Amino acid sequence: MEFEKLVRQRRMVRRFSPEPVAEQRLARILDLARRGPSAGYTQGQSFVVVTDASRRAEIARIAKEPSYRERGFDPWLSEAPVHVVLCVSEQAYRERYREPDKLRAGSERQWPVPHWYVDGGCALMLLLLAAVDEGLGAGFLDLDAEGYRRLKDYLGIPDEVEPVGLVTIGVPAPDRRSGSLARGRKPLEQVVHRESWGASRRRLDVPGD
Repeated sequence: MEFEKLVRQRRMVRRFSPEPVAEQRLARILDLARRGPSAGYTQGQSFVVVTDASRRAEIARIAKEPSYRERGFDPWLSEAPVHVVLCVSEQAYRERYREPDKLRAGSERQWPVPHWYVDGGCALMLLLLAAVDEGLGAGFLDLDAEGYRRLKDYLGIPDEVEPVGLVTIGVPAPDRRSGSLARGRKPLEQVVHRESWGASRRRLDVPGD
């Protein structure tokens, strides 16, 4: 799919057809998701893929899907045929930057911005876009602290690895759109600052907007 169309077509899907996703399609999605940028080529991102129905149902309970449905929404996690738990490892980055080619003046790098999360966000976007490119839909869910702890325990994720969210993948089904969409997307000139933050803005016309 053409890149611009791919980006514009992507949206958060929160309801899916129960039909399974072919292993070949899933493998292509995950292969692309692992190819994002990574500081020091650390590649500290990992993915826990769950397709078993009973395990998906348990993850739905951990993520409090019953309370979600009580608010009038359709089932989401329990019906999504694929769950991908995106994980990052701070330890992997710290160990990588203790290696000789990354040590500077004999001291370990400080991380004012934690790149394990930055690179995790890159992997997340690739995962979402790759699903759309396969003709599928994808949604993203974050959990509360207790939910992450329970999810980590349930999936046997090691102590040094941190789950940062859950991506659902499958064939989209009609769903109830989020009320947040009524806000609309901000115009380009509201989010782009030229030369400096306080510089005067000019209208930026983008074909198709």
